[in-house]
Amino acid sequence: MEAYLLEFGNLLLRWLHVIAAIAWVGESIYFVMLDNGLKPPKAEACKEKGVFGEMWAVHGGGFYHNQKYATSPEELPADLHWSFWKSYTTWLSGFGLFALLYLTKPSFYLVNANSPWEWAANMTGWQANVAALAFLLLGWVVYNELCKRISPNMERDGVLSIAVALMMVVVAYLSTHIFSGRAAFLLTGAVMATAMSANVFFWIIPGQRRMVAAMKAGETPNPLDGKRGKQRSVHNTYFTLPVVLLMLSNHYSFTYTHPQSWVIMTLFIFAGALIRQYFVLMHAGHIRPGYPIAGVALILIAVWFGAPSAPKTVPAPATQSQSGNVTADTGQAANEVTTAQVLTIMEHRCVQCHAVNPTQPGFAAAPLGVVLDSENQLKLQADHVKQVVASQYMPLGNMTGMTDEERALVAAWNGQ
Repeated sequence: MEAYLLEFGNLLLRWLHVIAAIAWVGESIYFVMLDNGLKPPKAEACKEKGVFGEMWAVHGGGFYHNQKYATSPEELPADLHWSFWKSYTTWLSGFGLFALLYLTKPSFYLVNANSPWEWAANMTGWQANVAALAFLLLGWVVYNELCKRISPNMERDGVLSIAVALMMVVVAYLSTHIFSGRAAFLLTGAVMATAMSANVFFWIIPGQRRMVAAMKAGETPNPLDGKRGKQRSVHNTYFTLPVVLLMLSNHYSFTYTHPQSWVIMTLFIFAGALIRQYFVLMHAGHIRPGYPIAGVALILIAVWFGAPSAPKTVPAPATQSQSGNVTADTGQAANEVTTAQVLTIMEHRCVQCHAVNPTQPGFAAAPLGVVLDSENQLKLQADHVKQVVASQYMPLGNMTGMTDEERALVAAWNGQ
């Protein structure tokens, strides 16, 4: 029942997270499109009122006339719309999911037993939890300090963009060396998502509140508040596509099981930013196909870089020893690994979690719906099983003690 309730909580939190994220990202993308699509007003009356730009649009059977004021309108409406709860709800529900799934099973999901850094490979569960939380916090602190020190008055935003890009390369490298593959991709995305929501909480909304307060007091708002809000909002829009990709990556093990997965991650981050740049410029009336072409090129490089190598050959098929390990049988022909032999390995190393009724505590159902306790189910998942076993991603933390010889046998299996 406990595992069932955790799974149900996971479902509800994930639902809330996706809904809030769609609302936040959709609104954010809309306002970037609106801001970049504004044209100088033609009517003199609008210019006299301080209208900076306007846009006419048609949607849903009606016509819309949007206007943006350079400083402030003559009169501020009482029902002014604010955009922040979608951001906060997205982050809080996302962190709740992370706590429910990862922080409750850190040894299982966070610890990277194959890390080249001994201290990371030997972390205990609580140490991994502290490291993950510190990773999120430090990511925001470093990003925020870069913004404050490099371009405090928005005069060096180009240099700042390069610095933030380099920071994300470092984050990708560190995350994949400290944490397990899936957690590393998630945490890198969470660093960007945390920066996005913190930008709203610490900079965009406070600046807007100061501007509104000044206008209500009959004072001129500080233009830096608007500029800082715009700077952080621009950063948020370039983070958007990479964050969505990284959050989806945990469903696709080829992204995070590669020995140099940080390179694949970095390529996807830059690809997402380049593709987003195309749409940002397009809304401003500038068509620059070079950006999506470059983005797709980076994705193709990631595909090429992450392509699996040829499986290791084994001297002979396997037989089960009395100890439960699967070993080579030198009396049979080489490379005749059968499905029955692979199924035996699954029964001893994998079905604790990947079964119709898992026996591993904390699992009410097989992770990602991957069931490996029958020959038919195993064949359906053949390519996926070979990949995650050969890359040593599964079993997580090698908690069931799968041997190198067993991994080689699974890799050499033809899946039939």
